[in-house]
Amino acid sequence: MDGGDDKRPVTADDRAPRSAVVVNPTKVTDLDEFRRTVNDALSAAGWPAPVWYETTAEDPGRGQTEEAVRDGAQVVFACGGDGTVMACVSGLVGTDAALAVLPQGTGNLLAANLGLSNDLAAGLEVAVERGMRRLDVGAVGDQYFAVMAGMGFDAQMLEDTSETTKARIGWPAYVVGAAKHLRDRPMRVTVAIDDKPPLRRRARSVLIANVGRLQGGVRLLTDAEPDDGWLDVAVLTPRTLRHWLAMGWALVRRRGSVPRMEVFRARRVEITSNRPQPRQLDGDLIEPGRSLKAEVRPESLWLCVPRPERAPDLAEDADAAAKRGEKLVEEARRE
Repeated sequence: MDGGDDKRPVTADDRAPRSAVVVNPTKVTDLDEFRRTVNDALSAAGWPAPVWYETTAEDPGRGQTEEAVRDGAQVVFACGGDGTVMACVSGLVGTDAALAVLPQGTGNLLAANLGLSNDLAAGLEVAVERGMRRLDVGAVGDQYFAVMAGMGFDAQMLEDTSETTKARIGWPAYVVGAAKHLRDRPMRVTVAIDDKPPLRRRARSVLIANVGRLQGGVRLLTDAEPDDGWLDVAVLTPRTLRHWLAMGWALVRRRGSVPRMEVFRARRVEITSNRPQPRQLDGDLIEPGRSLKAEVRPESLWLCVPRPERAPDLAEDADAAAKRGEKLVEEARRE
């Protein structure tokens, strides 16, 4: 289901597109007010009213997204946390419908890579301006990720981060979750990249990335590009608190190499651990396991972005889009 053609689902020259909103109602404080704001803003931009779908515990968004596309939606808004966005990504891979992110959860990974926080106005403006790029995705079985998959410490951090703490202080809550596991013993892993001889390491985490920004805007992989046909594989091997501090300082400064981190490029990668490990896709936990196998699906997802040019950083122009979005929402409220 690779993409490959340069056809865009909608452009600024097209008539206003049909859209759908896939929302996780547990992530929205006032769903009626949220619905009014989105409907009014899209109406002010000349778009027809969107069709609304709510996620459920049984279906976090993939089925609703697939139904929306079958019913003619050209843009699907994903409103919720990482799990909602990942489910929508999986429902859109290989279609000509585009994904727009309206983050409502804490620390949404794809939103962070777009330069969006929980700014509803910015997310709406990015979609309304119809700046779109066709991105690669990573495939793990029948699930897909647009940002990053991982096994080990990163998923353990997510697992042990309190929802209450996230709601209270935002993404720094992940630091609290991480601190619980800095001294855990490493896992013995084999990393098989394409047809090369497998690597063996004592690692704390192995990340498979399409783009490189982490929670809080920290850029882990500066060379990761979202549409280059490759996945970047980062093997993290800190063993002491001093190693962690050195790695963190290097990531914040972003000068030169990062100690205790090796980076490889792959079209296919399989990570195998000596014992079951927590695993995550785009910041959403999946079942623990001893292996994680991913392969790239080149240019198979249309994504609404602040600026459509081919740049490694998807967050370009995000601040300006946020300001324009505030005006859009204000105009909608006056009408």
